[in-house]
Amino acid sequence: MDGVLLGSPHYSQTGRERRRRRKQIGTFEIQFEKSQRQKAKAIEDTVQSGPNNNNHILNPESQFSPTFLACFSVCAEKRKEMENNAESEKPKGKGIPIHGGKYVRYNILGNFFEVYAKYAPPLQPVGRGAYGIVCCATNSETEEGVAIKKIGNAFDNRIDAKRTLREIKLLCHMEHDNIIKIKDIIRPAERENFNDVYIVYELMDTDLHQIIQSNQALTDEHCQYFLYQLLRGLKYIHSANVLHRDLKPSNLLLNANCDLKICDFGLARTTSETDFMTEYVVTRWYRAPELLLNCSEYTAAIDIWSVGCILMEIIRREPLFPGKDYVQQLALITELLGSPNDSDLGFLRSDNAKKYVKQLQHIEKQSFAERFPDTSPLAIDLAEKMLVFDPSKRITVEEALNHPYMASLHEINEEPVCPTPFIFDFEQATLNEEDIKELIWRESLNFSQEQMLE
Repeated sequence: MDGVLLGSPHYSQTGRERRRRRKQIGTFEIQFEKSQRQKAKAIEDTVQSGPNNNNHILNPESQFSPTFLACFSVCAEKRKEMENNAESEKPKGKGIPIHGGKYVRYNILGNFFEVYAKYAPPLQPVGRGAYGIVCCATNSETEEGVAIKKIGNAFDNRIDAKRTLREIKLLCHMEHDNIIKIKDIIRPAERENFNDVYIVYELMDTDLHQIIQSNQALTDEHCQYFLYQLLRGLKYIHSANVLHRDLKPSNLLLNANCDLKICDFGLARTTSETDFMTEYVVTRWYRAPELLLNCSEYTAAIDIWSVGCILMEIIRREPLFPGKDYVQQLALITELLGSPNDSDLGFLRSDNAKKYVKQLQHIEKQSFAERFPDTSPLAIDLAEKMLVFDPSKRITVEEALNHPYMASLHEINEEPVCPTPFIFDFEQATLNEEDIKELIWRESLNFSQEQMLE
């Protein structure tokens, strides 16, 4: 019988069985007739290895079963939509070789992309935002799919430039299965022309936000596996004395086989830094109460709050606290958690903040089980322990991994910590744009220099 199923749970206490279960949950088990196996494997390999041709856009009239194709439909549909939207500005041909053929220039959505020649065409746009444009390509030397982000005029704004530097340094410091990897930083042929930053990441198919918004069926096993990988990556991040500060579904990248990787570390900070409140942190819907109340000294608990919001969003398929402003955001939180008492406000040093909270209408705490019926009791219990008003009473990432909801996946020996804490020495120093440019250039030298011109 054809079908796409997730592996069935096997609640064994042995490490070997837990590893087997993790593998089963993390991979769609494709059931189809023996004659289809070779064809299906070819399609899967094409999707997993990256879009080095148009075959990764799955045709609904394909000879493969619709249930098989559904496994990849979300990421394929997203890419197809972006390709259609960009059709009129789609890069034509194979680009123009420059600098003796060591680089190739492409026109992507009206913007020049100048990349090493090893990044084989076609370059397809897969994302666009205030930060720049992201294209997918294939590294012809490794046959790996990659995502190339161009940050144009990267040094025009000091704050944005420092954010780029911070993310590069952080990702180069970290090495973990559930954290996105930087594969390369493309340098220009001449040092004096270093105005745009090209960061090459490993290629992922989609993000959790797109999956939640799609018609893709999500089981409790999906939820467990996504949450486990998020917590596993966050344990590593926190062990490096780093706070992510912007965890949300769109910053959790996914592959069709359910692999999850945390991305976007531009707002991350070390726990030793003191200028936490100098800039915007955490998208409002995932912002912890201590941030809403302008608490200047906060901890890793802010990330745990965000994880709790994400967990409930996976379950409900909609945001838990979709506030329109910080006043409504706080109101939505107290509507569920109830009004905080004096002991819950001990983390607030500002008398004005305490006074503001106390003057709000008193609301009784709702029962999570009654508010969210037909939901796994263990998932609800874990969410309740994450979504606690007082950050000092919130569950830690290590405690969350030890929670019964994670019992079938958790194995401490397979949840590494960062060997050395991350130190970012450039927050307190007064750096200008040229200083930051030099630091990013030095980071790029850690990657292959074979592309540099003599």
